[in-house]
Amino acid sequence: MAYKKVGRCLVKLESCQYLLKSWQDLLKSRQDLIKSRQDSYFFRCFDYLCIVIKQLIIMYAKYIKQEIPDLNGTGRTQAYYKMELTPMTFEQFISQCAREGKMEEAQILGVLTLVSEKLALCMAEGRSVKLNGIGTFHAKLGMRSDMLQDAFEEGEPTHNAKSITVTGVSFRADPDLTQSTRRKCVLEKGGVSRIRKTTLTLDQRIQKAHEFLEKNMFMRVPDYERITGLSHSAATRELRQLALNPSSGIASKGSRSQKYYVLRK
Repeated sequence: MAYKKVGRCLVKLESCQYLLKSWQDLLKSRQDLIKSRQDSYFFRCFDYLCIVIKQLIIMYAKYIKQEIPDLNGTGRTQAYYKMELTPMTFEQFISQCAREGKMEEAQILGVLTLVSEKLALCMAEGRSVKLNGIGTFHAKLGMRSDMLQDAFEEGEPTHNAKSITVTGVSFRADPDLTQSTRRKCVLEKGGVSRIRKTTLTLDQRIQKAHEFLEKNMFMRVPDYERITGLSHSAATRELRQLALNPSSGIASKGSRSQKYYVLRK
């Protein structure tokens, strides 16, 4: 009876496949256990099973402590924390939903496909779509990647609808989803990520920026990251400072996410 009760618990809690395999391996030895009637073996198996159940119930997620630059000039770098993510494929997600909801995988696949297609259509029509328990979705617009950002100043070139495109989808999580995730999440310490430092001097980085801009019409922050080896935040901060300094030979245009850099005339 004890095995059956524990088995029912495992069916409800199954999420970690390697722990389930341990449970299945233990079940295979059940017949040998009954035949041998060795108490010591029984207790060893039962103790092992308890460890498996405990690990299965407490499913940990790892967090990473990441170093960020000293933005306030205190002389000390700051830290923030982020989740260490483990990819889950669409097929794995479908399989888990089908198993726990006691439904056919084809049914769940059909529903999710329909939701995805209808969501895209509604956002393309300019709608903001709210899915209770999940969140709110709407489309984000921006300039095409091969076009420069226009401005409101007189004499500046303007663009029409053909120059504007959907650049992404904005998602705001439903508070219920956040609360549910918080209740189910048990964290343990993962790794540490330090600031990526470049071996190039400031003059060398400026020279690389000039060489890039001589071959390209404009430069964005990711381009500067790639050619200098700076982190995203360091590259953003340095380009902003260079644009304010006329002697750098670099100027900025646009604003916020559409900001780009050119050679100063």
